[in-house]
Amino acid sequence: MKPFLRFMFAVILILLGGCASGSSISSAPAAQPTRVAAYIQNKGSDTIVNLALAWAERYQELHPDVRISVTGGGSGTGIAAMIDGTVDIANASRAMKAEEIAAAKAKGIEPVEHVVARDAIAVIVNPANPVEQLTLEQISLIYQGAINNWKEVGGEDRPIVRLSRETNSGTHVYFLEEVLRLGQKENKALFSMDTLLLPSSEGIISEVMDNPNAIGYDGLGYVIPEVKVVAVARRAGEAYIKPSVETVNNGEYPISRDLYMYTRRDAGQAVLDYLGWIKSSEAQKIVLKLGFVPIVGQSVTRK
Repeated sequence: MKPFLRFMFAVILILLGGCASGSSISSAPAAQPTRVAAYIQNKGSDTIVNLALAWAERYQELHPDVRISVTGGGSGTGIAAMIDGTVDIANASRAMKAEEIAAAKAKGIEPVEHVVARDAIAVIVNPANPVEQLTLEQISLIYQGAINNWKEVGGEDRPIVRLSRETNSGTHVYFLEEVLRLGQKENKALFSMDTLLLPSSEGIISEVMDNPNAIGYDGLGYVIPEVKVVAVARRAGEAYIKPSVETVNNGEYPISRDLYMYTRRDAGQAVLDYLGWIKSSEAQKIVLKLGFVPIVGQSVTRK
């Protein structure tokens, strides 16, 4: 065989060997992605959103075949989405209103309430503010606009700047009904017109940190050391109590509430399994870690 032909023959053998080798590599089985068995869409309360995100992250670690989407927007927004059938779970920092339940039933949906944690609403001021304690009535009068200067409640001669969550917030609704109106059904008091409405719990914290004249309220899980928590008494002459897991559980702190998830009566098994896990001891440890109050002895039921 001529040298040139021998050379070309060797090249062809090398190329064929390379192709065979490549074919062998490409034929190895590829890693298969995890099969997603269920998607759960979860929307609503900004108070709960960080807790719901932590729950979702942990649950997906335990159940890689489940995907959970969590968004905020307020309790009213989440409940409306559940009624419209666009989410599986609505997070709410207040109970559903009668008109919301009626709207759901008009669409053939029977909502089911699940208590998933408890919370205290802390009344907060700037650390430079010398006021340490207030009664519920004083807080009510401040937010109605009947008390406008800190000196009227033992502070300095400074104007009060009122901060509140926006009206679609369950925390706003709860504070209006239980603090501003003192839990009295016949009371129709409203927030003062100059109350600044902020879209998030973090926004209230930030404004109180920056403004020595401000007063705000937030879920206990959002409170940071850079703001001062005011001790609250149910009425004058009674003990002033600060919010904590202990004072919520023993009923001493006067501004506490349940936190909810709402589903349809015909929710799928994946949703019920997730809610069952949320009420487990593992998930309730996350509640405590994030500054909320764990529940005890709850179970998932169909109503």
